[in-house]
Parts: sequence; C-alpha cells; structure tokens
Amino acid sequence: MMANSFKIGVVCVSSRFDPARAEAVKAWVAEHHPDGDIAITFHPACFMKHGHFAGDDRARAESFLDYANDPRFDAVWFARGGYGSCRMVEAVLPHLNDVARKKRYLGYSDVGTLLAGMYKAGFEHVAHGPMASDSVRHDETAKGALDWLVNGGKSWLEPSLIPGGKKAVAFNLTIIDQLLGTALEPDLTDHVLMIEEVGEALYRIDRMMFHLTGQASMRKLAGIRLGRVSDITYNEPDFGLTPEEIVRYWCARSGIPYLGPADIGHDGGNKIVPFG
Repeated sequence: MMANSFKIGVVCVSSRFDPARAEAVKAWVAEHHPDGDIAITFHPACFMKHGHFAGDDRARAESFLDYANDPRFDAVWFARGGYGSCRMVEAVLPHLNDVARKKRYLGYSDVGTLLAGMYKAGFEHVAHGPMASDSVRHDETAKGALDWLVNGGKSWLEPSLIPGGKKAVAFNLTIIDQLLGTALEPDLTDHVLMIEEVGEALYRIDRMMFHLTGQASMRKLAGIRLGRVSDITYNEPDFGLTPEEIVRYWCARSGIPYLGPADIGHDGGNKIVPFG
C-alpha cells in the first residue's frame, strides 16, 4: 500500500458478506489501480455472522464508527445492502466525529436508511450509488463509483442532475416509505426524490406510493423521478398498470410533480445521486 494512496474503508451495516467476494473486489481494484493509488480495506466485521447480519447490531455499529471516525481512511464504501441498517443507525449518529463529517459515503438499497439519518444530521457527502460488491460486476459502474469517492467526480452522476438545480436524493422505494414518520426521516422540502425498486409485486408498489404521496412532508417535494423497477413479483390477477403508470397516478392525485425517469436501479447502470 502506497503511503499516499487514497484509502477507502469498506463496511457492512446490513447483511453479511462473503469473504470470497471481498477478495474479488480487492483483486479488481489491484487490477485497475496497479500503482496502488487507491487502497481498499474491508473491516473484519464484514465477515462476522449473526443470523442474517454481518455481526450483531453492536458489532455493525462499532465497525462503521471505526472507519468513519478514523482519519487514516479517506472515504467509506458500503459492501452491500440486504437488511439491517435500521437496527443500528440511531446508535451511531451521536458518535460520528468531525473527521467522519468530511468523508464521502456511497451505497444504496438498505444502506439508504443510514444515509437518510446522516443527511438529516447535516452530513454533506453522502450518496446513493454503487457499492463495493458492484465493482466485480461492471467495470464502468465501479470506475464511476471510485471517481466519486476519490475525487467527487461527475463521470457517473445521474444525468438529470444539473449544477445549481433542485436538490436531489435517491432511495429504494421500500426504504423511503418505511422511513416516513420516523426519527430518521430527513426534511426533503423542495427536493427531487428519485426512487427505484426490486423484487416487489406491482400492487405493493402501488400501496407504497399511496403511503408515500399521502404524507404531508412528501407533498413538499419538488417532484419525483422513477428509476428502474426490476424483478417484479408476479401476482394473480395481473395488476394492469406499469410502474410508471402507478407513480404517475399517485403523483397526479397528490399534486406532486412527476418529472420522468431516473437512471438508477438495482443493476449495473445504477448512477450516483449525491444528497443535496
């Protein structure tokens, strides 16, 4: 590891991570950065096992604080999503220091719960975007993620983002829907909310949109953009509407502007959306 390399700490705040996949991620980084200008370190807690989780709630909280508060790491990259960050996020927020506030944090899916809490707490460099596990799936995705983590680069930003335009955030639909009304819900007044989903039946998407757009806080949005909805679970009878038709319907009923598509999703084309 070069003394002046950019050091990225990788953590799991949700589901446990396969050590073999971590080795593949490190091999990818070594292949694409043979001069050692970028160094990737996985926290040992990523490989702990506590049922579904990468260690129990305390272990995941402490591992995140280890790397977030450590000045030896320049950025924090989340290894994967799954489920679990909601169980530890309120325990970590009061203990993040000034060092932690200067770093960039990148992830999506279940990690959105932690990102929401950090954004509400005033963190300026959190973003929805590819996770470490994605770096062994799609080269361009991983390169774009590293460009943002290292340089704040714009090569992989969601294309509707305009300098000087409306503030924006991005979430998995299930995650933002579950956050509403909790202590972690950030103030999204005059923000563009981008949503995506995976592995849900269309009637559930419809129900979540009813709940989301029915909230007084969400009716202060500047608008909603719809990312990709993938691996839709079939339900009998067929729901009869597409995901876009569902979102348009609830936006029209609630008076929230529908602004069109967003280039985000649980896939290799998942673009970065810095919060704010």
